[in-house]
Amino acid sequence: MTIAALLSFQIAYAQETDALGTFTPYSLFGVGDLHGSNSATTLGMGGIGMGVRDPRYINFKNIASLTERDTLSFMLDLGVYSKNMYLRDQNTKSAYNAANINNFVFSFPILDKHSMLVGIMPYSNMGYKFQTGETDPVLISRYGDIRYTKYGNGNINQLFVGGAVKINQYLSAGVKGIYYFGSQTNHSDIYFSSSAVRTVQTGWKYSPHGFSLEGAVQGIYKPAEDYTLVLGAVYRMKNKMHGSMTRYAYVYDSEVKDTVEFNKVASNIYIPSSFSVGATLRKGEKWMAGVDYERQDWTKAEFKQTVGVGYKAQTAQSIRTGIEFVPNRYDIRYYYKRMTYRAGFHYDKTYVSLDGKSINQIGFTLGVSLPVYRLNNSFNVAVDFGQRGSKTGNLVRENYVNFIFSLSLHDIWFVKPKYQ
Repeated sequence: MTIAALLSFQIAYAQETDALGTFTPYSLFGVGDLHGSNSATTLGMGGIGMGVRDPRYINFKNIASLTERDTLSFMLDLGVYSKNMYLRDQNTKSAYNAANINNFVFSFPILDKHSMLVGIMPYSNMGYKFQTGETDPVLISRYGDIRYTKYGNGNINQLFVGGAVKINQYLSAGVKGIYYFGSQTNHSDIYFSSSAVRTVQTGWKYSPHGFSLEGAVQGIYKPAEDYTLVLGAVYRMKNKMHGSMTRYAYVYDSEVKDTVEFNKVASNIYIPSSFSVGATLRKGEKWMAGVDYERQDWTKAEFKQTVGVGYKAQTAQSIRTGIEFVPNRYDIRYYYKRMTYRAGFHYDKTYVSLDGKSINQIGFTLGVSLPVYRLNNSFNVAVDFGQRGSKTGNLVRENYVNFIFSLSLHDIWFVKPKYQ
């Protein structure tokens, strides 16, 4: 089946699916729709993070930034996301909303110059549904109305543990171990309106697990008084996710379900290495601006079986830029002056190419942090609105508005009070 034939299926209303993490036809391919490693604070600045160093927040895009924190501070970041998508091709349109946990990350100090981080968040999500009806009058007259449905759901998560060390006043480095786990299921069903013909349900389920390592570094330089320039880089090693592939086929009616095929075999997914580099320039506690570049070559990656002859993996690249601004962090009169305001832009060439057409994405972001009680506790909101894909060439154009809401908690431990 070609991709043109597949996407000519009507885009089904997503409320009829079981997808929790996303709903996009492009998640059908490869490992699904990559989630990204953004918190609400980094997404608000277009997704930059390589050169971000801030004692108020956990920047888990570059673990080397942990050394910026107070040596006695314990930090927690809990985030949820909401995806709101409007999909349209040449013939149909549909809308979908998804929500799930974005991240749960905890960071704590180890000695004076060392810090650790533990967290979990999605790596990729799968959620799509296509359906169409039979138009051949001969088949309809014999079997009644026939409906073909293809849908998929599931996700791959990443559990990570890492640490960072401050080598000297100019250099920090860190390493992170990542464990991948989860499951993804692809279904292809045929429904008959005639009670004389049994429904056919086929598909395959993949349950991967694997381990990878990530190294990170940040260099700090002060070109002038009250200005700080930070250069950062992150390299994640390629990894082989082991797992099982279960191929199944059933036929059933309201009373009986028979197994035609149920075969479970070992299967692997090869995820390529990725490299990110970026820089930020900060002026005291007033403003910060930065830019990131990320590259990941998927051309030699191997996946589970993928429907669609026109699909081909390509090198994914991203360029991100953003800025944040605080009018007066210590203002005691006006609350809005203590708030942190963010804005950003990103352009992404995804790893999906269909019939020779690259699936690209462009987005603009806004964000804000609202101080809660103490200065380093905050409620954070980020919104990313943009577009992916195109209506031409039997493809689908997605217009989206995505949100991340997070709570950043900060506390100082092991400090003996001076007065009881």
